[in-house]
Formats: sequence, structure tokens, C-alpha cells
Amino acid sequence: MKSARIPNGEFTAFTNLVDRVLSVPHSEIQRRETAYRAQVDANPNRRGPKRGSPPPKRKTPGHGAA
Repeated sequence: MKSARIPNGEFTAFTNLVDRVLSVPHSEIQRRETAYRAQVDANPNRRGPKRGSPPPKRKTPGHGAA
């Protein structure tokens, strides 16, 4: 049978970090995410597809190809 181990510093630091993350209410996380998305959407130099725009139309192969 193994004896109980004393947690080392890394384990204690990880446990404390997880406790801090889980103590944040979900409503606060949603509020921060909404603010971040608004900031990202306001960037005129954003690359890639923009949020809220329709997806690009797919090209269908087979027309004119033999």
C-alpha cells in the first residue's frame, strides 16, 4: 500500500491556478468574450472570413470537364 504523498510546488501551483479559473462566474466569462469579439470585429485589417458574413459559394466540378 502506498503512503500519502506531500504535494510538491508544481502540483500546488497547478491546483491553485485551476481553483482560480473555476472560481470565475460563467456570466463574467461571457461578458469578457463578448467584449473581446466586439474588439476583434472592429479591426479593419482582420484577415480571413468575417463573422456574420455568408459562407463562400462552392464551385461544383463537372461543368465542361470531360
